[in-house]
Amino acid sequence: MENRKTALIVGMARSGISSAKLLYKNGYRVLINDIKREIPGLLDALKGIEYVNYLGAPAEALLDGVDLVVISPVIPLTKPFVSMARARGIEVIGEIELGYRFSDRGSRFVCIGGTNGKTTTTTLTGEIFKAAGETTYVLGNIGIPITEHSMDIKAGDVVVAETAALQLESIDTFRPNAAGLLNITEDHLNRFNNSMEQYIAAKARMFENQTEDDFAILNLDDPIVSGLAEKTKAKVLWISQKQEVDEGVFNSDGILYWRHNKETQVIINAKELQIPGAHNIENAMCASALALCMGVSMGVIRQVLRSFMGVEHRIEFVREKNGIRYINDSKATNPDSTIKAIEAMDRPTILLLGVGEYDKYSDFVPLFNAFNGKVKAVVASGVTVPEILAGAEITGFKEFYVSRGTFTEMVEQATKLAKPGYNVLLSPAAASWGMFADYEERGRKFKEIVKKL
Repeated sequence: MENRKTALIVGMARSGISSAKLLYKNGYRVLINDIKREIPGLLDALKGIEYVNYLGAPAEALLDGVDLVVISPVIPLTKPFVSMARARGIEVIGEIELGYRFSDRGSRFVCIGGTNGKTTTTTLTGEIFKAAGETTYVLGNIGIPITEHSMDIKAGDVVVAETAALQLESIDTFRPNAAGLLNITEDHLNRFNNSMEQYIAAKARMFENQTEDDFAILNLDDPIVSGLAEKTKAKVLWISQKQEVDEGVFNSDGILYWRHNKETQVIINAKELQIPGAHNIENAMCASALALCMGVSMGVIRQVLRSFMGVEHRIEFVREKNGIRYINDSKATNPDSTIKAIEAMDRPTILLLGVGEYDKYSDFVPLFNAFNGKVKAVVASGVTVPEILAGAEITGFKEFYVSRGTFTEMVEQATKLAKPGYNVLLSPAAASWGMFADYEERGRKFKEIVKKL
């Protein structure tokens, strides 16, 4: 009789696939489950491992004999099968907890959280550690599951991980050696029972297992984030664009400084950064603090900050045609992220909003209030049109157009509204799901359309 442990993987997207492979390689009997009965490409993705296929079956019917449940971050922990599993003594965890457990404990985890700016800061931090000569894995919510490389991660290696609230909900032992939290604004409230308190609590879990040997980098300018200092036993380092700090990184008259152990050093003039916008100064400050507290030299950090050009789908210049610049900011999946993109614009802008069929119950009024004359017209599509329209009406914004055609027709409509010297900015302030697989597919499609204009 087999003496193997059995793992049930619920949700067979990227993290589920990687989790199934990792557990099989480590001797588990693997059951796979998803609400969908068929998932294109799944058979090929799982080639080389043995598993029992329970796609389309109710998860609560699959718990007999199960030792471990690994849950997709998109599945709420309030689902009945989760409480049923726990009542039976079955552990329920997410993919980042699983990946962390199978990584060498001599490795170093550097994690980035926040509603916005995570991907840019994670990518930049990864580039800094790579430039410092460290064996570096850039993983997590950025698109490559930690479980995909857990078996490769050795003592001394650095894992730079983007961590989202939906992932942090299901951790247990996960402990970053250094963790940076950029900001917390309204997002994913549909998932957290329309409760900011629950959303904040999930974000704060990044710090709960830290010790006094670890570092927590907190944004002093964000009242929610700064209030979380008491949630960690780690050494707190601050970042601020508004005031000097005793420990951490601050911006004074456009110069970024590092202050630690009563010594102050210049990092860089913010004008030398290649990534536009005040929010990217904040991202650079967080990345610098994470690297400095982990022992990376100032020279390496300066070199990378001066050369880093940003990430795809985040305020990404696509092309200029007939004096109109097209900018891909598909990564903006909530209003606050779009506000930051608008603040980075230096020309009149036609803004594309919505472009998805998934409603996160966002409030668009603050977005319209942030236009400050820069946005000359809005073209909106998708399921969030009613909420976006409500934001326009409440704030008195008149140049509002609804696109009911294809994405190509939407871009063409924005082009007709633009004049030479304008930007056409895709910064949807909404999720892409239902219309696209993810924000990356949405951004790639936008670039395809623009290049064919």
